[in-house]
Amino acid sequence: MKSTVILGIDVGIAICGWSILEKNHQYKNGMKLIDFGVIETSKDLKTSKRLALVYEELDKIVKRYTPDIMCVEDIFFFKNQKTIINIGQVRGVILLVGENNNLEIKNYTPLQVKTAITGYGRAEKKQVQKMVQMLFNLKEIPKPDDAADAIAIAVCHCNTNILA
Repeated sequence: MKSTVILGIDVGIAICGWSILEKNHQYKNGMKLIDFGVIETSKDLKTSKRLALVYEELDKIVKRYTPDIMCVEDIFFFKNQKTIINIGQVRGVILLVGENNNLEIKNYTPLQVKTAITGYGRAEKKQVQKMVQMLFNLKEIPKPDDAADAIAIAVCHCNTNILA
């Protein structure tokens, strides 16, 4: 059976989480965590430079792991107007990386991610992170939180798309 490589992205301009999962029925739980991390940008840089850095670093990750699918968390309601603008801009850059690398792109809401990981759409962030740790038998919860969230987004795709 063919493996599918999935790139999970937790959108952020200061810290953008990413993960690489391989989905294959030969693995326990049907998936294997290959790698994860974050792309960090300094608040001292101009927004345009921060966006360029996210693009460059994410493009390197895509070229290194050659995923089949990119899974991105959908934007949801923000109280802070400046935050939503920055998140929208960085999300656009992330989608551009996916498009430029001919990736299939899937979007998931926080509710979908929480439900796919814990079975409960209103689960606390810590519950999701603990489930990520347990699913992959990790010694500790992946740090920073953005990396754990990116893993959860990729797992959401695996749990939602049986044949993906």
